[in-house]
Amino acid sequence: MNLPVISRPLEPALSVMTRDSEQHRVAPGGLTVVALEAGDRLAVIDLEGDQPAQLLAFTEDGGEALGALGLSGQRGADGIARLLHAPSHTARHVAAGLRRQHIDCRHLPDAASLWPAETPAGFSRQFVASTALTLIVAAPDRHTAVDSQQRASELLLRIQRANPRRIWTPPLPVPLGELVDEFTIKPGSARDYPVAAGQFIQVIDVAGRQCSDFVAFDRRALDSGREVDLDPTVTRTLNGSAYPGPGLFSRFYDRTMQPMLEVVRDTVGRHDTFALACTARYYEAQGYFGHANCSSNISRVLHAHGVEARAGWPAINFFYNTGLDAQQQLTLDEPWSRPGDYVLLKALTDLVCASTSCPDDIDPANGWQPSDIHIRVYSEKEHFSLAMATRKTPDAEPLLTRESAFHPATATLTRQFVDYRGFWTASHFDGYGALEEYHGCRERVAVMDLCALRKFDVLGPDAEALLDYCLTRDVRKLAIGQVVYSAMCYPHGGMLDDGTLLRLGNDAFRWIGGEDYAGIWLREQAETLGMKVWVKSASEQISNLAVQGPLSRELLARMIWTPGTQPRLEALGWFRFLVGRLDDYNGPPVMVSRTGYTGELGYELWCHPDDAVQVWQRLWQLGEPLGLVPMGLEALDILRIEAGLVFAGHEFDDHTDPFEAGIGFCVPLKSKTADFIGRDALTRRTAAPRHRLVGLQLEGNETAAHGDDVHSGRARIGVITSATRSPVLGSNIALCRLDVGYCEPGTQVEIGKLDGQQKRIRARVASSTVAYDPEKTRVRG
Repeated sequence: MNLPVISRPLEPALSVMTRDSEQHRVAPGGLTVVALEAGDRLAVIDLEGDQPAQLLAFTEDGGEALGALGLSGQRGADGIARLLHAPSHTARHVAAGLRRQHIDCRHLPDAASLWPAETPAGFSRQFVASTALTLIVAAPDRHTAVDSQQRASELLLRIQRANPRRIWTPPLPVPLGELVDEFTIKPGSARDYPVAAGQFIQVIDVAGRQCSDFVAFDRRALDSGREVDLDPTVTRTLNGSAYPGPGLFSRFYDRTMQPMLEVVRDTVGRHDTFALACTARYYEAQGYFGHANCSSNISRVLHAHGVEARAGWPAINFFYNTGLDAQQQLTLDEPWSRPGDYVLLKALTDLVCASTSCPDDIDPANGWQPSDIHIRVYSEKEHFSLAMATRKTPDAEPLLTRESAFHPATATLTRQFVDYRGFWTASHFDGYGALEEYHGCRERVAVMDLCALRKFDVLGPDAEALLDYCLTRDVRKLAIGQVVYSAMCYPHGGMLDDGTLLRLGNDAFRWIGGEDYAGIWLREQAETLGMKVWVKSASEQISNLAVQGPLSRELLARMIWTPGTQPRLEALGWFRFLVGRLDDYNGPPVMVSRTGYTGELGYELWCHPDDAVQVWQRLWQLGEPLGLVPMGLEALDILRIEAGLVFAGHEFDDHTDPFEAGIGFCVPLKSKTADFIGRDALTRRTAAPRHRLVGLQLEGNETAAHGDDVHSGRARIGVITSATRSPVLGSNIALCRLDVGYCEPGTQVEIGKLDGQQKRIRARVASSTVAYDPEKTRVRG
């Protein structure tokens, strides 16, 4: 007897919040407030290891209640008090919420320390609440010098509810600020509401995977009898993208091309703004007559404002996951949104808005089960940072886009920022521009904020063994004070990350790459092998600048003091680093590595975030006479393509091995005798290579673009991974992943434009992927 086939997809994001369990993140150097009821079980987990945890508990009337968890306060455990008394918006917001629960933050009792030092990764403690409690859990920060590795890391809270509600919806997220209005919209309904200019609208997907259509009208125009509404087509055209994200050009416009709304935050990043809200006709065509629909609901709630009904409303379809397939057909699937995800908008004029909770239950549009949408309107007095959200893993808490410690300085020079790996990073600088920044780096010296690089401290007696197993380089040969470039591969040979490894001591290393998951991967391998090693995230506790160009050595020699145990800046060798101080013996500690991503003589400068602005100001004070320029991502891209340097998502991904990515030099299969992850696969791949990374020299003045196909006759034989116009060479160049049969220098190929057949750009294979200074005389100089 054959049993029916049952769908059991892996959905880790949906297991985070269920009717009887939930999880919460405690940020490094931060705190989290949670509520427990009698019988609830709490697990506090040290994800990375060696992270202190402190806890305070209070009863419903604000009384101290550590005893209800079997804990007692320890003298000196003042991390929670220090965090709540910090002069920050977050601290003020949390303190205000605690006051509403009768908790006096001015006179906090001693907190309980949950465990001793040197806990392993994944260590946890479990508690059962004997009564209703409010808990404050903190991951106290430890101010450490840039060359130290004792950094704060995150904690995870898991709560198992003793009495889950029979009808369950996830708890609403804490309000972001002062509320003007809030309400819940049930599935299959809509709500109209006024929003004044300057106020903020938060559209919250309460349970996840639920769409909400949104329309808005100019209130003053309605008062005069005119319908001036938000127009997705105008918005898409003026933004040059299907969906505007937070930033300078994050506007929604009306049909007269006037801005109506600004996107301030978006924790999802995938919505639909090019189709209609669901209509009666859609359901009728599927055989569902009389089905509730968003367009009719919008028409109904706007009738009181004199708005004429429409059969189909062009709306912002928040959280609606539609796309276009290869045949230009409109497709849909389950939304990407998770419980509590939201979009935050700012009204740029007085509006009448309408929002829906979509009733669609006949396809995946709402995850097959429509749920609530919650709307909050905030005061115009509030100030919210521009942000999108990233997650390290699907079940991780979202992290909003951060401003680096150098942002107060860079923001005075430009408004042109993009979200680069979760940090606001300048694309170019006002008054300079990509070309001037490029020439400044090639001819003089340039400085760039690269705090978005991910840093992980790896320490412990098994640190060398772990890294030697997880990286392609022979880590055992790496001396203290030395840096090496390496790939990090999966077992099948595809690349997880690339980056540089610094050896700070016999058992102390720092990995600097681009991928958040690299730290998780290292910890997973250490756990599998039973190693004694800690992998500590350090991205937010180490700030770094790239100082690049022929005058970079002269500039840094004027500002970096080193003790006798360290090399002088002028004597620092290629791929070496030093630990010194800014200006003199008493200056802030800094690290300087002779590394870069430009193909020029250059360095990277590392400091504690508290010292970042001082370091930046000193650089400019000493650098302006040398012609120092700021540099953004656009100029950096030109520089690195000229130098043949690879970039994640372009030259490599998890399908591409280091040899195909053009960095086979960092995989010493013959000289490295020890095993490492991916070795067998890479040995097999090198025996029968299919593609190589090559440089292309293009004819004429037309440029190629990432993703363009490369042809020989009608056949596709490769793909452009990166391309630019080289200012110093005066020609267009590209990096290309090409079939090995066409990689001989001088081979003629064609780059396809339009559909790849109607238009071609002729090109020839260059002798090297490095178009500028192939012998690297400048970077080694």
